[in-house]
Amino acid sequence: MLYHLFTYLNSVYDLPGAGMFQYITFRASMAIIFALFITLVYGKRVIVFLRKKQVGETVRNLGLAGENLKAGTPTMGGIIILGGILIPVLLFARLDNIYVILLLITTVWMGLIGFIDDYIKVFKKDKKGLRGKFKVLGQVGLGLIVGTTLYFHPEVTIKEKETETRIQTLTAQIDQGKKPVFGEAKKSIKSTIPFLKNNELDYSEAVRWFGLDGQRWGWIVYIPIVIFIITAVSNGANLTDGLDGLATGTSAISSVALGIFAYVSGSIIFADYLNIMYIPNSGEMVVFVAALIGACVGFLWYNTYPAQVFMGDTGSLALGGILATLAIAVRKELLIPIVCGIFLVENLSVVLQVSYFKYTKKKYGEGRRIFLMSPLHHHYQKKGYHEAKIVTRFWIVGIILAVVAFVTLKIR
Repeated sequence: MLYHLFTYLNSVYDLPGAGMFQYITFRASMAIIFALFITLVYGKRVIVFLRKKQVGETVRNLGLAGENLKAGTPTMGGIIILGGILIPVLLFARLDNIYVILLLITTVWMGLIGFIDDYIKVFKKDKKGLRGKFKVLGQVGLGLIVGTTLYFHPEVTIKEKETETRIQTLTAQIDQGKKPVFGEAKKSIKSTIPFLKNNELDYSEAVRWFGLDGQRWGWIVYIPIVIFIITAVSNGANLTDGLDGLATGTSAISSVALGIFAYVSGSIIFADYLNIMYIPNSGEMVVFVAALIGACVGFLWYNTYPAQVFMGDTGSLALGGILATLAIAVRKELLIPIVCGIFLVENLSVVLQVSYFKYTKKKYGEGRRIFLMSPLHHHYQKKGYHEAKIVTRFWIVGIILAVVAFVTLKIR
């Protein structure tokens, strides 16, 4: 909104300082500041409002230390995160950018599904909340929107270098005021394979293997993959939201990693230097990511142990959906097991626990468990670790995984 306003003022009236809004770094800085301000200042008011409305968490008796102390803590705090994301993005991002539009749709869509789930739990007094099949239906619907848009929209393109350029040549080009040479923008469903030298995976090859035209029928493979990723990551974030600050902090770390990937992928200089795909217009997602980071960090002020508010499904489903869409948009979805490794492990722990329990019950007549309790963070609680220690150590693991993801830019 402000980008378009100040661009107009700069072009028509040559307003001093209006040109700063052309720079992504400036608008990203403003977005993170505004997101922090909104979540810190207005977040407190939202918490007070939720307490007045008695929007409290109902705690199941799981035999975990300190769980009774959480009873009555306001939930649905994801509203704070959503506000901290949406308002700065609407103010500072280019609203005609397809990637920003897609991320806004993702935020509202998944936030609405989570809100309905929390509303049923809190106000309808139904602990099960929104039925699983409706959640999955909503996730599949978003996957269809994201996959279809990224595949068919004319502005979603990539550029590839026509010839390999050495770092010395790149330096010479910069000195001469020239930009690296890339080919024409083209439609593609290529992704990046980490740690490999020739590290591009073209999903359309799977269609060509069956003798079909990959350019025309590649969506048959691509869209189901997008649906699976969005469903898996959003569920992973939802499962991770079980300890104070765990999902929020982990999401912030993953956001930083994906924000850097968006920045370098959207810069023709960095894309050439790092020998990665140049994705035109993707740099605008940095403004969105900045708001996301600011919202998560600001929410942590109230969500760290002992939490004054829980994000609920309103926040966790939205965060998972956003991170999945970001990774897919920057062609780094194959890095999700690293960047969102905490979500993956939490998800796997539940799948393994349930599967093994059913298998052993069928084979031996009684179910057996791999973990003391799933998701994984509850396993460590059962082992006697303090909640704050578990969360901090998960954050450290998340930071290590983010660093490993950065390393993939150079080590192949």
